Amino acid sequence: MTTTERPEIGQSVEANGIRTNYLEQGTGDETVVLVHGSGPGVTSYANWRLVIPALAENFRVVAPDMVGFGFSDRPKDVTYSLQTWADQTVGVMDALGIEKAHMVGNSFGGAIALRVATQHPDRVGKLVLMGSMGVPFEITEGLNAVWGYEPSVENMKKVLGYFTYSSEAINDSLAKSRYEGSIQEGFQEAFSAMFPAPRQRWVEAMTIPDDELEKLPHRTLIVHGREDQVIPVSNSYYLEGILPDADLAVWSKCGHWSMIERNADFNRQVRDFFLGS
Repeated sequence: MTTTERPEIGQSVEANGIRTNYLEQGTGDETVVLVHGSGPGVTSYANWRLVIPALAENFRVVAPDMVGFGFSDRPKDVTYSLQTWADQTVGVMDALGIEKAHMVGNSFGGAIALRVATQHPDRVGKLVLMGSMGVPFEITEGLNAVWGYEPSVENMKKVLGYFTYSSEAINDSLAKSRYEGSIQEGFQEAFSAMFPAPRQRWVEAMTIPDDELEKLPHRTLIVHGREDQVIPVSNSYYLEGILPDADLAVWSKCGHWSMIERNADFNRQVRDFFLGS
């Protein structure tokens, strides 16, 4: 995936004026772009490390770090917004010569994928939305805690607890590792500037108007963990009801990290969805 000793750091490209870190693997005729979520210290590698190798067996897979996250640049004058992230995603595609790609969006990344699809429908093949934002909802205790994270091992352990169905998945070692990731230079400063309280307004800022969603022609697979404490499963029922060509899979004993907690199921279903007619 990368040639460095740090697998989260891949190659870089200029995307809509932002130097963007991205991971790439696979050489298939079709491309899949993976858009990560918005947790503290998140990187495309942290979100997609268990997904990229599986999809790369059949596809060219590209997973960028959105501006403000991971190892992409954080320009001082950048405006963090749904439009900025969508434009950056299209910029990555332009820079890498990707005319059209399937897209997978996780949580906040789902809203980005939807924004790209509504504005550039001919650039998107099929869509996968996982625990997705992009529709109206009352902010959850979990999302408020995620966006309001203040760095400490204890706080990171609490935040990670909202992401998973099983508390056994969250141990001190994982919390310490993710905490250390969240305090790398520039990470927390950018993160704390993105979603200041009151945070309901940022949910609304990540929302796509219904009349735009109703026109989306793309085949869409919606995936959601039934026990998700960060993004309510009702979001996915809403999307399944409003998107013209969408199917919904709700997985039991699964929180917000379905690509990790139900990794084999996620990889198989997404691969088969993209390969199908």
